[in-house]
Amino acid sequence: MAERGTEKGFGPLVPDACRALILGTYPSPKSFEAQFFYGHPQNRFWPLVAALAGVEAPRTVAEKRALILDGRAALWDTLESCRITGASDASIRDPVPNNVAALVTEKGITHVFCNGAASHRLYEKFHRPATGIAALRLPSTSPANAAFSFERLLEAWQPVAEFLSPPGD
Repeated sequence: MAERGTEKGFGPLVPDACRALILGTYPSPKSFEAQFFYGHPQNRFWPLVAALAGVEAPRTVAEKRALILDGRAALWDTLESCRITGASDASIRDPVPNNVAALVTEKGITHVFCNGAASHRLYEKFHRPATGIAALRLPSTSPANAAFSFERLLEAWQPVAEFLSPPGD
């Protein structure tokens, strides 16, 4: 598989009443193709987030966007760009971080959740010194994480649930 260049990832998706941040690593080729977060059809992120929010899994980008914007958790990636082979986080080179600290400060974010080990490692290296917030490392929703069934993911991701419903719920 060919190495991808340093294509810029997506900007953050931020609800008005944001208090938490869910961080991935960097968009996969399928996400770039879909022009939205977690675009690979086998990635369990959207069904998982929907289950945690108690709603039906979104199918369209508009429905996925609404699911995030209706809650209190922003969605972004630790990296703005990097060199990467396919979707392999292990192959990341020349990482350029997003300005996570600015988002955390601007929105008053108090909780950070990392989708997988690579996201967590990069958050710790590039972002935690500036945010001062310890991130909770969650198991990856990637189809490559076959060790975790959907049920195990659902259990591990429970701390995120309170931020996936509208304020006041």
